[in-house]
Amino acid sequence: MDYAATILNRLPLARRNNGLRGLLARASYLPREQLNVIADAYNFSAEAHQGQKRRSGDPYITHPTAVAGILADLHLDYQSIAAALMHDVIEDTPHAKEEIAARFGPEVAGLVDGVSKLDQLNFSSRTEMQVESFRKMMLAMVQDIRVILVKLADRLHNMQTLDSMPAEKQARIARETLEIYAPIANRLGMNSIKVELEDLGFRYIHPFRYRVLDKAVRKAEGDQKQLVRKITDRIEAALKAAGIRGTVTGRKKHLYSIYRKMEAKKRPLADIADVFGFRVVVGNVDECYRALGLVHQLYKPTPGRFKDYIAIPRVNGYQSLHTSLFGPNGLPIEIQIRTEEMDRVAEQGIASHWLYKEGDRKVAPPQSRAREWLASISELQASANSEEFMEHVKVDLFPEKVYVFTPKGDILRLPRGATCVDFAYAVHTDVGNRCVAAKVDRQLVPLRTQLQNGQTVEVITAKGAQPNPTWVNFVASAKARSSIRQYLKNLRVTEARDLGRRLLDQALRDIGTPLRKIADERMQRLLDEFGLNNTNELFEQVGLGERLAPLVAKVLVQEPAGQPAGAGGTPLPSTPITIAGTEGLVVSYARCCHPIPGDEIMGYLSAGRGVVIHRTACGNLGEFRKQPNKWIAVNWEPGIDREFSVEIRVDTDNRPGALAEVATRIADAGSNIEQVSVDESHDDCAVLKFQILVRNRRQLADAIRSIRKMKVVKRITRTCT
Repeated sequence: MDYAATILNRLPLARRNNGLRGLLARASYLPREQLNVIADAYNFSAEAHQGQKRRSGDPYITHPTAVAGILADLHLDYQSIAAALMHDVIEDTPHAKEEIAARFGPEVAGLVDGVSKLDQLNFSSRTEMQVESFRKMMLAMVQDIRVILVKLADRLHNMQTLDSMPAEKQARIARETLEIYAPIANRLGMNSIKVELEDLGFRYIHPFRYRVLDKAVRKAEGDQKQLVRKITDRIEAALKAAGIRGTVTGRKKHLYSIYRKMEAKKRPLADIADVFGFRVVVGNVDECYRALGLVHQLYKPTPGRFKDYIAIPRVNGYQSLHTSLFGPNGLPIEIQIRTEEMDRVAEQGIASHWLYKEGDRKVAPPQSRAREWLASISELQASANSEEFMEHVKVDLFPEKVYVFTPKGDILRLPRGATCVDFAYAVHTDVGNRCVAAKVDRQLVPLRTQLQNGQTVEVITAKGAQPNPTWVNFVASAKARSSIRQYLKNLRVTEARDLGRRLLDQALRDIGTPLRKIADERMQRLLDEFGLNNTNELFEQVGLGERLAPLVAKVLVQEPAGQPAGAGGTPLPSTPITIAGTEGLVVSYARCCHPIPGDEIMGYLSAGRGVVIHRTACGNLGEFRKQPNKWIAVNWEPGIDREFSVEIRVDTDNRPGALAEVATRIADAGSNIEQVSVDESHDDCAVLKFQILVRNRRQLADAIRSIRKMKVVKRITRTCT
């Protein structure tokens, strides 16, 4: 009698069923004491789910038993299998995490809790609930990656039994599977689970396309059966003749992969090159390359279709040689060549090394790749917004990568379309935050340059440099996007607080009491009245224009806030705020009038944006009379050393080369052109608008004077609405 039968005989008759017998048989690689824990977990789950049924009508316990069986087939540890048996207990029964921890230990309880959904919380929508559940699961996975292994097995069995669900629910679950769970399985190198999830997802999202393609592929497989056998025998004979021990298997590619290729290339099934594939498994890496030479002698290789994933593994640790060949009768075939170890890793990914001793597990490629990914997920959790977090993770789940080199020869894997900024953040967050330039293959290039396979990239940093908000528009990696946003959020908060303190201090001085003389008790009463926790929150709101400094100042000195701001609705006298041009994100310059140093200016408090600087000649100052308390006096700090945008209109003769001549004259005057447009063009006149960078009114005046002297120019003016 085997040990599984011994355990079964100890259970009550009602618990002795084929489900548990089969699970224990599949987990027979585990020691006896651990099989006892699995049987105990089964017993606990069966009692907890007593009377519950699945939509199909089967007893509910059949689902967790099947999930546990999938993990047993992957040879996972007993804690993962026990957690799989109880993964719905917290969610669907009165039992709590603490009860599971007391009986099975904190590790098993943590796994069960990580997989459980957040149904007990209140969310504004189903989408928010799903996003927050996914976020919780991913962060639990950072603590223990077995959480996602249990969840993948759970999703796989749900997909295998999806027939009992309504069509609408089938499509929704299948779409979620293709968008999230299949890519996660791929990211962890678990090809066998990924393939089944993709094919099942395809089947339920596009049932008609699935049936048509399945029938066509089966027919093609039947027609080519003898040919596939012939190719297999020929490769096996070549290996034997060369003294290489190996196995060759021929198989059709899975349907979803074929469908995606047909869709991407807009081609029929007959034109897809690698519907049939062959896998050659040999003893070691040296034999892999020897086998590659042999198959290239047997069949002509397709140019440009060879990939060496042994020398440069995929991001999930996958290793293999891929080559496409012209087979007999012109049949296109794909051959993958790998070792037995690589084959196991390719199918099971991170699970392939789970039962190794800890020292070996650390050096296993899938384990190290997964841990790198989890480290990046841990960094992303700083994002407060759950949907933003999910967006970042989704970006990382689709591993179309480019491989580039650091100056020291290390390989970095980046998403397709990654730029020099993505590379900088991949090296280190601080390198990304301080990068100012980049070299690709020793040539200076713009930071937004997209990288190609095999390039060597060097990042140039500068002390005091900071991320540019426009980088978010072109970076491709989740880490870069998240790091830039987080830095700018923190920077904006810091700047808003500094500006708010200055604005409130000026407003208080205008009514005779500087900020430092405001008693702590009075400030605390104000914070309580506004529902704020501390003065930093108050300064931040004032700096962002969400509260008006003059009104806050009046409350602080206990003046009536509703009285007129001044005679005739004009603003109260105010000491001007000095603008240095370095205030960053909380001081901006109006694009309607483009103020520059030397102009007379006013500041407008815009909710959420801080202070917007306008020229006093701006047409939008008409709003001043309607909202006097939102305008503040500002002036320029002497000797500002930075460039500002300004727009000029140039009326020229309508003849070839006029635009180039004016542009050249602007450059000669020492100004860079940011933007140019041709607004109108008549028989004898063309209207050109240039947005140029200048330091002050003097430089602008020099540029205008130089342009006005040109024969082609009829008139030049500075624009302002």
